[in-house]
Amino acid sequence: MSEHDSKPRVGFFSIMKSALSALIGVQKDANRVRDFESGKFWHFFLAGFIVVVLFMLTMWLWVQAMLKSAG
Repeated sequence: MSEHDSKPRVGFFSIMKSALSALIGVQKDANRVRDFESGKFWHFFLAGFIVVVLFMLTMWLWVQAMLKSAG
């Protein structure tokens, strides 16, 4: 059994949870250690990119709705 096989994999929902936690600035130390030891950089990069784009899109839509309702 190689060293890669012994590490637990980080799943999709774990990666998204970590990205959302990073967005608001809170995360348990155990999760951070797990992410750095078991996760792949590109998975977290892509998740962070998606979370930021969705956040920006949500804010833009919210501002547009407020401007429309203001007249």
